[in-house]
Amino acid sequence: MNHSRTGLRIPMNLPVEIEWKGRTGSEKQATGKTGNISGSGLFIEMPIRLRRATSITIKVVLPSEVTHVPVELVCKARVVRWNQHGQIHGVGAIIDEYELRPIPRIGSGSKRPRKEAD
Repeated sequence: MNHSRTGLRIPMNLPVEIEWKGRTGSEKQATGKTGNISGSGLFIEMPIRLRRATSITIKVVLPSEVTHVPVELVCKARVVRWNQHGQIHGVGAIIDEYELRPIPRIGSGSKRPRKEAD
């Protein structure tokens, strides 16, 4: 199966949370960071090697400088490749579904913890 890249890949280094089911069906999760994002997929730098065709859920908080409001991108995707170049390794994934979710602002009923002022 050919998984040639389509669309412009935008280099972005954003924290990401990844969830998937292990071989036994147990829930697994890891953190990493995006290497690049396109309209159809992304590369995630992460220390865990996932098998091709593994279904994953990806959560990325998009920068407010771009979105102007706090937004989280939640994707259902599948792994299409594993790369390792020196110290950088991670997975390439194709996005099957995505949703943009607003993140409640602190003080608007959000249950997120408040950050202490410096």
